Amino acid sequence: MLFVIRLTMAFQFQSVAAVAPLLGDTFGVSLADIGWLIGLYFAPGLILALPGGAIGRRFGDRPTVMASLLLMLVGELAMALSPSWFVQIAGRLVSGAGGVMFNVQMTKMVADWFAGQEIATAMAIFVNSWPAGIALSLVSLPLVATALGIEAVYLTVAASIALGLVFFAAAYPSPPKTTTTVAGSSWPDRTTLIALIAAGVIWGLFNVGFAMIFSFGPSMLDERGWSISAAGSAISIVLWLAVISVPLGGYLADRTQRPNLVLVAGCIVFAVLMTILPRSGAVISIVTAIGLLSGLPVGPIMSLPARVLKPETRAIGMGIFYTLYYATMMLGPVVAGALAKSTGQAGSAFDFGTIVILACPILLWVFNRLPQARPKVA
Repeated sequence: MLFVIRLTMAFQFQSVAAVAPLLGDTFGVSLADIGWLIGLYFAPGLILALPGGAIGRRFGDRPTVMASLLLMLVGELAMALSPSWFVQIAGRLVSGAGGVMFNVQMTKMVADWFAGQEIATAMAIFVNSWPAGIALSLVSLPLVATALGIEAVYLTVAASIALGLVFFAAAYPSPPKTTTTVAGSSWPDRTTLIALIAAGVIWGLFNVGFAMIFSFGPSMLDERGWSISAAGSAISIVLWLAVISVPLGGYLADRTQRPNLVLVAGCIVFAVLMTILPRSGAVISIVTAIGLLSGLPVGPIMSLPARVLKPETRAIGMGIFYTLYYATMMLGPVVAGALAKSTGQAGSAFDFGTIVILACPILLWVFNRLPQARPKVA
């Protein structure tokens, strides 16, 4: 259920990129302007991720998620009903604000259900809603835009959010275990905070490395003489196959009870493939391998906060975790773009991606310095 509801967030995020050419024609803006519009969805994360966790703790799971979905819906409807580019920007920011609080709270809710159980598998399935929603957006929204126009695209996204809101309000059950906060501070203690910071940076760096494929892969292939459509299709293989590899990694972590091993091995293999891709002509084979293997660390990484956060610290803790994630995700592509510009080769971004992915196992060592962070082996 949480997977289906979170699908609406990915569907909304990708809706701008999926119809970018028509969006430029409709509003008379450049691709740079559209790029800013895409990125604005994550901008509220730096401000709202941490207070979003506190808001969730103060008002509860159900009201917070419903309010977040309403913000996403209001922002999307504003974009659908106005021809002003300023309103497009404002609507995107409002939608992103809802998406940030939505993401933080729902991740905490998964931890409420599965902490101490199949947490890596559960987190992998939950996080997998992101590539699934993006893939669904890429398949369906260009067809809607071509047939009915940009407004129909926005209204389609708004309808999906409204359905998610109704589904959640009507059917979401409370976790079987009580998660009522206990007396004491809801802020994590110092050692837990250190582990949480390490976990948040690990998740951010991993996503920065993964983003290099989609941000600079088409440009890299374009430099080799590929057409834009062929380059995009080739790189998209990673996304489709990640839908398989992400839950597989969570399952392997829980089945073997060796989440650290799955995380480290997956990162190393991913980094090796990222190094090879810009230097090899076997593009299809390598992107296929990346798609099948790059998702393996996702479930183990997303299970890290649940290892150290108690029920009374989960809301604030997930806010801290996502604040670090959003900060890393905003800075990483800027550095990669500067490197690609300075060298004149998009492949430099892949080398940067290799470095940040290999930093994840090192930070995992820092995380595991906290005794209660180490996974229990049956």
